Amino acid sequence: MQFAYRPDEGHLTRLDQAADLSTALWIDLYRPLPSQSEAVARLGVIPPTLADMEEIEISNRLYREGGADYMTVVLPGLSQTKTPTSGPVCFILTPDRLVTLRYHAPRPFETYPERAGKVGPGCDTPDKVFLGLIEEIIGRMADILEGIGRSLDEVASGIYQRETKGLRADMLQDALERVGREGDLLGRVRLGLLTVERAVSFFGQTLADRPDAGLRPLVKGLMRDLQALEVHADFLGSRLALTSDATLGMINLSQNVTVRIVSVVAALFMPPTLIASAYGMNFAHMPELAHPMGYPMALAMMLTSAVSTYLFFKWKHWL
Repeated sequence: MQFAYRPDEGHLTRLDQAADLSTALWIDLYRPLPSQSEAVARLGVIPPTLADMEEIEISNRLYREGGADYMTVVLPGLSQTKTPTSGPVCFILTPDRLVTLRYHAPRPFETYPERAGKVGPGCDTPDKVFLGLIEEIIGRMADILEGIGRSLDEVASGIYQRETKGLRADMLQDALERVGREGDLLGRVRLGLLTVERAVSFFGQTLADRPDAGLRPLVKGLMRDLQALEVHADFLGSRLALTSDATLGMINLSQNVTVRIVSVVAALFMPPTLIASAYGMNFAHMPELAHPMGYPMALAMMLTSAVSTYLFFKWKHWL
């Protein structure tokens, strides 16, 4: 798909599919068809392939070619099946327009066009659109980090509270699965912050060649925001590890309690079993066998031994 926008009184207006792309300030390519890539190429911008965007070499992600700056970042988003994923997004910045190329759906690309005139430095030049979109991406990742923090708070409140001491196994499993999902999402956001910081740093190094030199304070502000979010992500990583360890500890405690109960029950029946085994031996001369009260005495001895064992365990606080 192809989305093209042009500035209109302080905001971005989406162009029709049949409109002339040369009038667009921002062209957003989402899983483009070959004809759409060729239409952009006729404007002097050669979109990279998905394989090129997935290269981890820094030279393949941040470079200048033909008067255009190519900056590839990895952002969390949704796949075609609406499942969470991460994928590369390429920003191609030229003096005339910004072209973005992506194969998944990060949410900032849906929200930014409506907010372009309200965030960032504006949307009347390609540089400002790029920085505004980066600001929207940073805001989105900040929201995700806040959501991860709230989710960890909910998990921790269910684990650490004394009144939830008797947690069921299914609740602990759900908590562990939730922590795992949040950890996976945190890893995606952490990678996104790293790659976006590299792209903003690369853009900042080229400010001297750009007509609008007043963007430097905004670039510095974005770098500070990225660094602050990285610190926040590291903090959430430590919290996530602590919550995961606590959940596993509660699972171990729950298992220990179950094993202890089974062991105590088995110990309660050991003395009666010993007595019953003794009088179940098939010897010819056993004095108690001929006694008229032998059977009631054996039952009383088994009951007394079981009750004595139970009282001893209670005295030791093993029950």
